[in-house]
Amino acid sequence: MKGRIIKGIAGFYYVYVPGKGLYECKAKGIFRKRGMKPLVGDEVTISLISEEEKTGNVDEILPRRNDLIRPAVANVDQALVVFAAASPTPDRNLLDRFLVMMEYQDLPSIIVFNKIDLADPEKLSDLVKTYEKAGYPVLTASVKEKRGLSEIRKVLEGKTTTLAGPSGVGKSSLINSLQSGIQMETGEISKKIARGKNTTRHAQIIPLHLSKDPSDREAFDPAFSAEASEGTSGEAAETYIVDTPGFSSVLIPEMKKESLDDCFPEFHDYIPRCRFAECAHIHEPDCAVKDAVEAGAIARSRYENYLLLYEEIKNRRSY
Repeated sequence: MKGRIIKGIAGFYYVYVPGKGLYECKAKGIFRKRGMKPLVGDEVTISLISEEEKTGNVDEILPRRNDLIRPAVANVDQALVVFAAASPTPDRNLLDRFLVMMEYQDLPSIIVFNKIDLADPEKLSDLVKTYEKAGYPVLTASVKEKRGLSEIRKVLEGKTTTLAGPSGVGKSSLINSLQSGIQMETGEISKKIARGKNTTRHAQIIPLHLSKDPSDREAFDPAFSAEASEGTSGEAAETYIVDTPGFSSVLIPEMKKESLDDCFPEFHDYIPRCRFAECAHIHEPDCAVKDAVEAGAIARSRYENYLLLYEEIKNRRSY
C-alpha cells in the first residue's frame, strides 16, 4: 500500500493511506544501512502486519521532491513563516534567519504577522513594507478577531505548507482556525497517536480539508463518528500544513559565507552591478548593494542582519 508519513515518534511512523486510515509502522533496517531516515511528508510503501490493529512496516521511501534540513520534512511546496506583530515584539533578526534558512533550501516563503489587533499601526506598516520590499508576500492576521484568515487559506489551497516561527506567536490557534470541520489540540492527530496534551515537539501533517470517507476522517479527527459526519466537507484532503516545533533560535545552515547574499532576494538585482564579482557587500568600493541601502531601496535592518549573519558564518567556519 502507498501512503504518506504524517508523524514520527520514537522510531514509529504513522502512515496515512487515503480511504484506509492510519497505520503505525516501523522502518526496516535497510534504511539505516543506506544512511536514510524516513521523514514526515515522505510518500512511502508499506506492508501490513495487522489490518485489525493497523500496524505495518515501511518498505520503501518514494522519490522526494525535496527535503528540508530544519524542519526535517519532505515533499513540501512552501513555508508559512508566522511571527506576532506584537506580544511578543517581532525579532527581525530571528525572522531573517528563518527566511535565510528557507531560501537556502529553495523553498518559497510567505510571511504572516499575527496578532495585528495588538500592534501599533505605524510599526506594523513598517514591518510589512520592509518585507514586501524584500520580495516576500506578506499577510496580516488576527486569529482572535478572525481577520485575514480567508487570505491565508487562499495561499495554502492545494499545497503542502510547512509552518515555521517561534513559540508564542499563535501558530496552534492559527491551525485550529484554518481547519475545516474539526478542531484538534496541537499534537493530537488521532486516537492512535494521542498521548495527552502537549506542545508541538515533532513535525506533523495536518489536513485543512477532509473528505467524507470515514476512514480518512477517523485517521485525523479523534472526535469523529460516522453518525456525526453528515454535512461535512466533501473536499479532498489535498491541502496540508506541516506543524513544526517553535524555535527560539535558528542556526544558519552549513553554507559558505559567499552564498549568503543569494539568500537575500532584494540583493539579486544589484549584485551584478558591483565592481567585484566576489563582492561581499561590506568594505568593497563601488558596491551596488551598499548603494541601494543608502538610497533606501534595500531596508537597512535587513542589510544589518546580513552583516551579522555573514560574520557568524565566517567565524564559525574558521575553527
